Amino acid sequence: MKKDYYDKITVCKNVQQATIETNFGNIVFELLPNYAPETVRNFVKLAKSNFYDGILFHRIIPGFMIQGGDPNTKQPNKSSWGMGGPGYTIRAEFNSKPHVRGVVSMARSDDPNSAGSQFFIVTGDSTFLDGQYTAFGEVKSGMEVADKIGRLPRGKNDCPDIEAKILRITISE
Repeated sequence: MKKDYYDKITVCKNVQQATIETNFGNIVFELLPNYAPETVRNFVKLAKSNFYDGILFHRIIPGFMIQGGDPNTKQPNKSSWGMGGPGYTIRAEFNSKPHVRGVVSMARSDDPNSAGSQFFIVTGDSTFLDGQYTAFGEVKSGMEVADKIGRLPRGKNDCPDIEAKILRITISE
């Protein structure tokens, strides 16, 4: 393997967890660089740059998942929600981590290499996603918060009728 590959993994080796502070409470998840090193590195970079501050969970499907990370949700025009990102994409790192309740994974379009900043938390076992989405975290506490968000009333495009806001994401190393 190339040296720069190992250098990038080193950036993540001390990262242990991410805390998503929301207006409904906190969700804490362990980052999994052994499964998806580049994805973890990207998520940590975005979180540390305050990218996620003020972004909404814009898509919820009860018993399946809650999705957030789109900067377009800072604007009132819901027609663009779900299409935003950091201005770049990262390559897929499909792995053997099953998409069971509590797994955190990257959202993407039909292009497997189109993930950027949007992620989802699995609220009901969804192993049909295995090998098609990049799992990079696992919730350790706060699943009741994810469940509460996942049960919010929703309208068009599975968008919650009540704001579920990411206040900030902090990384503990």
